[in-house]
Amino acid sequence: MKQTGKNKASGRIVFVGLLFAAGFMIIAGRLVELHVLDKSFLSKKAKSQYSQSVETQPKRGVIYDAQYRELGVNLDVAKVAVRPGLIKDAKAAGKILASYLDRSAAEFQKELENKDRAYIYVDKRVSTATAQAVKKEWDAAKASFEYNGPGRNPNIPSLELEEDASRFYPNLGLGAQVLGFCGAEGHGLEGLEYKYDDLLTGKGSKWTILKDAMGRSFARERQTYSKKTGDNLVLTLDRTVQYIAEEALAEAVEKFQAKSGIAVVMVPDTGAILAMANAPLYNPNAISEYSFSDWRNRAVTDTFEPGSTLKIFMAAAAVESGKCGPNSIFYCEQGNYKIGPNVVHDTHPHSWLSLQQIVKVSSNIGAVKVGEKIGPDFLFRTLDAFGFGKKLGVDCPGEASGMLRPHNQWTAIDAGTIAFGQGVSVTGLQLASAVSAIANGGVLMRPRLVQAITNSKGRLVESFQPEPLERAVSEETAQVVARIMKTVTTEGGTGTQAALDGYRVCGKTGTAQKPAAKGGYEDNKYIASFVGFAPLSNPAVTVVVVIDEPTTDHYGGVVAAPAFREIMQKTLHYLKVAPEVDTTHLTASLKRKNGPA
Repeated sequence: MKQTGKNKASGRIVFVGLLFAAGFMIIAGRLVELHVLDKSFLSKKAKSQYSQSVETQPKRGVIYDAQYRELGVNLDVAKVAVRPGLIKDAKAAGKILASYLDRSAAEFQKELENKDRAYIYVDKRVSTATAQAVKKEWDAAKASFEYNGPGRNPNIPSLELEEDASRFYPNLGLGAQVLGFCGAEGHGLEGLEYKYDDLLTGKGSKWTILKDAMGRSFARERQTYSKKTGDNLVLTLDRTVQYIAEEALAEAVEKFQAKSGIAVVMVPDTGAILAMANAPLYNPNAISEYSFSDWRNRAVTDTFEPGSTLKIFMAAAAVESGKCGPNSIFYCEQGNYKIGPNVVHDTHPHSWLSLQQIVKVSSNIGAVKVGEKIGPDFLFRTLDAFGFGKKLGVDCPGEASGMLRPHNQWTAIDAGTIAFGQGVSVTGLQLASAVSAIANGGVLMRPRLVQAITNSKGRLVESFQPEPLERAVSEETAQVVARIMKTVTTEGGTGTQAALDGYRVCGKTGTAQKPAAKGGYEDNKYIASFVGFAPLSNPAVTVVVVIDEPTTDHYGGVVAAPAFREIMQKTLHYLKVAPEVDTTHLTASLKRKNGPA
């Protein structure tokens, strides 16, 4: 019995010993983990408790238009920074800040009482005059509220000013959706400011602030990166043309009580965008006063069904296929054409029309008949070659690809409606580029907004040359289609309100019902558009105008054509494009008729 008791006692001792051993093993393992495996993590954590890094930004690069006129610049401002660890009377210090800066004394007091932060910015955008006034009063009164106990380094100020620059747009809303804007930290948040943020920002300096156990700053080190002012952007946009486009677009949107509008002005043979206008505009100097929906660049982000403007490319496919010429005739069924259970209508009944007349009077039935002759495969391949249904690679953010389904997914009615511009979606930029390809002898160019990058001294860093994307159609086909488009603005065509004095305009009207969310189309919501280029003999400018949901009228020839005319006329004059000798077009003296399409 006694032996059994001893065995039990020995077992308990062994068990307790094993527990202690296991405990020591756990502690030893944790020590190894902390001192070996987590060494770097703990070092960083410890360092963060006695140091804080502060970065200063260099001056941001300038954004210029094509004539080196400033579109986005910097204003000299100052950042006001305070070290809470050196403030013993936060209430008194807060009153001084509140007397100059746009916040209450209570807010500043609460911020200065937070001793966990060694260095805080109480304001990052103060005029240099205001900043100097703050510092002057602060220095005069600091003896009453500043900590001056043991360990206080007199070389470390409790308030410090840092030179900085604030982004400013001298032309207010001009080109706002293209340029974008910067946030409080000085980085681009929208538009080209966002797209080229790294290039525009440059490289700054980094400060390390050291603090004691009480959170008080006692020293600082400066680690300077290779400080470099941001590079500059030189755009293809022309400030004057941009103003012309924005003014005409805003007038059209207001006149027809529309929801919004876009206009694009492009050089056909280079893809250079001279203007990209949006309505409504916003002022990037006061971004908080506008809604998010106002910021986007609708010309590249928004898609819509193009309507009859797509008949340009239907005609191009017909001519390119070799199955049709401008004088090939089609029976247009007197205004009603049945495709299976569906019926396609024309605004006015027509019997026999040539391909040229189908485009001129904008016959939907004629477009369907042409599409049937060339087949969906060839129509799809032509539309694809003109850049529809894919991104063109423009150098700004948010580009949409639009929608062009493969032809093997088309039904008979799909093939018919796509031929006259419904059942497919495009962007304003795609439409401008595709029309420019006709003006450019059939070659599609990559659209571009930036032509060069320069450094802070104005020296060229990089330039961007025109870039052909592909040949959409032959030069001969493009010339035939251009002559067909010219008839649209002559008497009897749907685009007579786009005709100019002294220039032959090649264009096309578009009127498309907007798709309904649950399928089908809205009864009273339309997209009205006009696209074209001039002069016919040597195309210098392409203009696209798109008006979203006009209410007092909805035909492209009535709503969008006059805005197109104003933009084109003023732009040609500004660019000093000589009038054509042959002016066999409809002049202003002829009566302009309001035609549908």
